[in-house]
Amino acid sequence: MEQFEGYTYIDGGVCAANGFKANGLNCGLNPVKEKFDLALVASDAVCNAAGVYTKNKVKAAPVYVTKSHIEVNCGRAQAVIANSKNANACNADGNEKAEAMCSLAARELGIDKSMVLVASTGVIGQPLPIEPIENNIKTLTEGLTYDGGGRAAYAIMTTDTVQKEVAVEFELGGIKCRLGGMAKGSGMIHPNMATTLNFITTDAAVSSELLQKALSDIVKVTYNCLSIDGDTSTNDMVILLANGLAENPPVNAEGEDYEVFKQALYIVMMNLTRMLASDGEGASKLIECTVSEAPDIDTAVIVAKSIIRSPLTKCAMFGEDANWGRILCAIGYSEAEFDINKIAVELASAAGCVKVCEDGHGIPFSEDDAAVVLHEKEIYINVSMGCGSAKAKAWGCDLTYDYVRINGDYRS
Repeated sequence: MEQFEGYTYIDGGVCAANGFKANGLNCGLNPVKEKFDLALVASDAVCNAAGVYTKNKVKAAPVYVTKSHIEVNCGRAQAVIANSKNANACNADGNEKAEAMCSLAARELGIDKSMVLVASTGVIGQPLPIEPIENNIKTLTEGLTYDGGGRAAYAIMTTDTVQKEVAVEFELGGIKCRLGGMAKGSGMIHPNMATTLNFITTDAAVSSELLQKALSDIVKVTYNCLSIDGDTSTNDMVILLANGLAENPPVNAEGEDYEVFKQALYIVMMNLTRMLASDGEGASKLIECTVSEAPDIDTAVIVAKSIIRSPLTKCAMFGEDANWGRILCAIGYSEAEFDINKIAVELASAAGCVKVCEDGHGIPFSEDDAAVVLHEKEIYINVSMGCGSAKAKAWGCDLTYDYVRINGDYRS
């Protein structure tokens, strides 16, 4: 992981922050008993809350319900219940089932139903059976622990092959604070509030207004710069909860403490984004594209995203083929304004780097050296636009035969 001065990586994920506990188990939605399918995260204190949701016009019921609960409580919440295997999307009784999940968790936690947020992931268009959740909610709640983040992270996985958790420790006003999170996502991921479920918690005291501002800003340069396959899901959600139990001087206005907090949020969300990209369905390589010397951040983001979501570039990386023309092609059909005669491209990895394009033209390079570079598991595409000082990154993965195999029988 990239190191940042003043921030220390710690264990715990969504439970790293003081006062958060979690659990996960198999309730029967997934017939494979060894795979968990129901998760719960709860705080000892009421939290300020913020959320960012899918931009898909077809939204799953949990998205509507969660958004409504945060709004009715003026940016507050205390728990999140989530299930995998069934998306509870495009169902006539979807809102009813999502509200029922909140009611079940609230009853066991002894809090108001509206203080519980809800998320689902899995197959779209299949009615969600509430009975398995109802039959196991007591066990789920009684099993909440302050080190249960890993069980919760395992419960929200679908085609993911690994759990995704990150946490950091930092200081606000001389007080140690913690921020951590968990994510799921492997397919149906595109830079449009990338499809994933993401839950982030902190014990820092930050107002709900600034939580929302920080979350919305950081999503633009992390999850929205992530692409696996070009599809945007119906269930995407990022929830940020802050319970204030670190007892730092409250962050109620923009300033130095706000920037420190925002950087902690960036570190966690950026690392989760890289994990999501690395675990793309069927992926064999993580691809990170860095665009530098751009005229402004928006241009850098647009170009980086265009390259990372190019199917032909993804295929070239899978084939370990230094076909740099596909990268220039992807830059060319982006909506950015640029001077092609200033573009430079290099391909890099732990095995070295090879410059393949300068001043918008190909230059001689060793195909053998390029093949060695592209044989690594993490590939870096570095693009210089030569017309400014702005910089941005985007993340994705290669496109493999296994992607088609996985999605050809997803429902089974």
